[in-house]
Amino acid sequence: MLPRTAAAFSPTSIFSTQSTPARQVNELSFFVLGISAAIFLAVSLLLAYALVKFRARSTDTAEPPQVFGSTQIELSWTIIPILIVTVLFLGTARVLFSVQDMPKPASALDVTAVGHQYWWEFRYPQYNITAANELHIPVGQGTTGRTTFLKLTSADVIHSFWIPQLGGKTDMLPNRVNEMWLDPKTPGVYLGQCAQFCGAQHAKMLLTVYVDTPEQFASWIAAQQKPVAELANGGAAAGAGPALASPVPVAGAGNPAGDAIDALTGQKVFEQQACINCHAVSGTMANGRFGPDLTHLMSRKSLASCAMANTPENLKAWIADPSQFKPGCLMPAMHLTDRQNAQITAYLQTLK
Repeated sequence: MLPRTAAAFSPTSIFSTQSTPARQVNELSFFVLGISAAIFLAVSLLLAYALVKFRARSTDTAEPPQVFGSTQIELSWTIIPILIVTVLFLGTARVLFSVQDMPKPASALDVTAVGHQYWWEFRYPQYNITAANELHIPVGQGTTGRTTFLKLTSADVIHSFWIPQLGGKTDMLPNRVNEMWLDPKTPGVYLGQCAQFCGAQHAKMLLTVYVDTPEQFASWIAAQQKPVAELANGGAAAGAGPALASPVPVAGAGNPAGDAIDALTGQKVFEQQACINCHAVSGTMANGRFGPDLTHLMSRKSLASCAMANTPENLKAWIADPSQFKPGCLMPAMHLTDRQNAQITAYLQTLK
């Protein structure tokens, strides 16, 4: 659970920092704000003093004494600003070098984050797994903590990776790789989103970060590395997990009473449609790269880049017409029959 401080009531608060880069940037921001406030206060007091002391009085019969130049004043308004700028420069440089030149420990977790219109792809090269929209990283605190190093890029237009409580707001550019690192201090769920306008559904390009304990992260990795069942002829493919031999009934329009909708038929329908051109399911013929990897779809808590909960009803409705949830999204309506939709939904529900 996140700390229930006044600044932590908002899940996207920039004041409840839970990672070293976010904390350092936050401290620098308050330092600059403090100096700016001190300058504003000093100038305001000097202005008020001058207005009161040198205001025109009814007893004045001549012009006040004229002063032409003052070495002390000119030295003051030259040296003091130089010192202030020097302090700001050194403070900013310290944070920049600390954040950007952080030595990468041997135990670090590598993640490649790719921005798409309008979803996130997360690749874990050390474990040979791919996730979508939900980023799992281990806690970075303590002797068993691990720092996460991210490589950020884009598959289409400019995006921006931003998790307010952990840091970020780093641009993701096509044909360029930017880098950042995170060492979350507290396990929990952190929210973020794309911070660069990237098209019609920019506002719904959301992001959920799960900061796990070492045990939770190891368990999640193990689950993601499990191959999915190949539902051919009711038996598992070589090296795959257990097959789903019994049908999975899914109610819906177009499904007559007593007419079961099973995952095996759903897999065949899925592979016969254009789904496999955009989506990948490890261990099957589906090897698309334009849409999210569906290998462990049902292990995710949300659909459509965190636009809605991952439930069978929402999944079926999303397949039928994605634009009703995210107008302008790049996944087209496949114009499936209700029966085909129910069959594909039954198959996708086995991808855990």
